Amino acid sequence: MKKIAVTLLTACIGGAVAVGGYKLIEDKYAGNMSLEDKQKVYFTKNPLEVNASTGNIDFTQAAAAVTPGVVHIKTTYKNSSQNRGGGSMEDMFNDFFGGGGGRMQQMPVMASGSGVIISQDGYIVTNNHVVEDATEINVLLPDRRSFDAKVIGRDPNTDLALIKISANNLPIVKMGNSDNVQVGEWVLAVGYPFTLNTTVTAGIVSAKGRSIGILGQSEGPGRRYGQQGGEPQPNTAIESFIQTDAAINRGNSGGALVNASGELIGINAAIASQSGNYEGYGFAIPINLAKKVLEDFKQFGAVKRGFIGVNFTELDAERASQLGTKQITGLYVSDVVPGSGAEAAGLRKGDIIVKADDNPVYSSADLQERVGRLRPGDKVKVGYLRDGKEYSSNITLKGEDSVKIASNNNSNSGAGVSVSKLGASFSTLSPAQKQRYRVNSGVVVSGVRQGGLFDSYGIPKGLIITNINGKAIAKPDDVGAALSSSKDGLIRISGIGPDGAQIMSTFPAE
Repeated sequence: MKKIAVTLLTACIGGAVAVGGYKLIEDKYAGNMSLEDKQKVYFTKNPLEVNASTGNIDFTQAAAAVTPGVVHIKTTYKNSSQNRGGGSMEDMFNDFFGGGGGRMQQMPVMASGSGVIISQDGYIVTNNHVVEDATEINVLLPDRRSFDAKVIGRDPNTDLALIKISANNLPIVKMGNSDNVQVGEWVLAVGYPFTLNTTVTAGIVSAKGRSIGILGQSEGPGRRYGQQGGEPQPNTAIESFIQTDAAINRGNSGGALVNASGELIGINAAIASQSGNYEGYGFAIPINLAKKVLEDFKQFGAVKRGFIGVNFTELDAERASQLGTKQITGLYVSDVVPGSGAEAAGLRKGDIIVKADDNPVYSSADLQERVGRLRPGDKVKVGYLRDGKEYSSNITLKGEDSVKIASNNNSNSGAGVSVSKLGASFSTLSPAQKQRYRVNSGVVVSGVRQGGLFDSYGIPKGLIITNINGKAIAKPDDVGAALSSSKDGLIRISGIGPDGAQIMSTFPAE
C-alpha cells in the first residue's frame, strides 16, 4: 500500500513537472510564432463552429463569434494641425467621394475607428489612417476594458496598421481566405460607426479587385514613379478592394468584414459617398494581402515589398486601339526598368501581361495584390503575350533599393518650370474614375509634396487635371510638354475637384 502511494505521488509530481515544463516552452516560443500560427494554436483549443446557411439566412452565430474580437480605437493628437490619422484620412476619403472638407478643414483633437484582434496576446489590425500621427492610442474592448496601444507598424500604401496592447487570453477573429470570396456571397461588417457600440451590418460582396484611386498612386506595382524631394520614387500603393453593400460608415474604418462562417476576409477601409456617410458602396482590404503585410510588421516593423520592375498601361478597347493591339485586357508594358527582375526574365516593351501565378490579369489590381503578397527574392510567374503568342517567365522580385529607376526628362523651357518643381506626382485615370467623373482623359494628382508649387497654391491631391495652358492632358507625360507652352510666365490648370466641381487655377510658374 505504501509503495502504491509513493508511486501515485511520484506520478503526480512528474505530471506537474511535465505540464509546467510544457507551459514554459510554450510561453518561450509563442513570441516567435507567426500571427497565422498563433491563430492555428488558438482555434485548435477553441474551435469555431459556425454553420453558414444561404437557405434560411441567419447570421446570429457569425455575429456572436466575431463581435468579441472587434475593438473600438480612440486616438488623440497634440493639436489639430498634426491630426493626420483617424479623422484626417477618413476626411480625405470623404473629400474624394464628395464629402467636402478640403485642405484647410480643421481636424478634431480626437478621432476614432475600429480594429480586429488577431492574436490572443494583443495584436490588433486596423487602418493606417486610423492611427497615423496619433500621439495616444486607446483600445476599448467590448467587455469595457481599456488599454493603451503602441504601433508595431503601419503602411500608407495598403492603408494597414498593426498595433498591440498588453493583454492575454483575448478572443480573436479567425482569418479566412479572401481568394475564396465569391461575388454575391453574404458578408457582415462589424465595427464602431459614429462611436456607437459594436454594430453588425449585412450585405453581399458586390465586386472584387476594385481600384478606386483612394490611395493616390493606385494602378500597379512598378507602374508609376512619384516624386519625393525631387527624386523619383517607386510607386508601391496597392488597391484591390473587396466591394460590399454592407453598411459601412465613419468609425467603421479598421473593422472586420467577415463571411457567413465568421471568418475575417477583409479590413474595412473606405466608402463611396457624396454625403460622407453610407450610400451603398464600401471597400475592404483583402485579408490575404493583409496577412503578409501584418507579418512584415511583426517581424521587421515595416513592409518588405518586392518589385517586378515594369511600367505599364491598363488596357481597354480605347487604349488597345491607340496602341495598335487587339488585346483589350491585361497590362501593356510601356517600359522595363533597367536592372530589374523583369529585365532579367526577358520582358520587353510592348509585351502584354495577362497572367500572374496562373491567375488571369484583367486589370492592374489583379497584379497589384498578387505581387503585394510577396517579398524581395520571391518569384512570381508572369504570363504575357508577344507577337500574338503567349509566353511565361518566373520573375524574381527585387527590393526598392536594388531597383534603379530611370527618370523621365520632363524639364522644359518656356514656362521655366519642370514637373518636379510642381512638387506633385500624377497618375493616369482608371476606367472607374473616367466613368464617375464622365471624362475621357486626364490625370489624377496622386501626391503633393510640401514646398512645391502645388502645395503653395493649394492644388489638392485627388484633383483630376484635364487641361494645362490650353493643352489637353491625357497621360502624365503630357504635363511636362504642356508646361512649356506658357508665354506669360503663368500656369493655367483646369480640372475636376474630388467633389465633382469644375476647378480653374492660375498661378506664377516661379
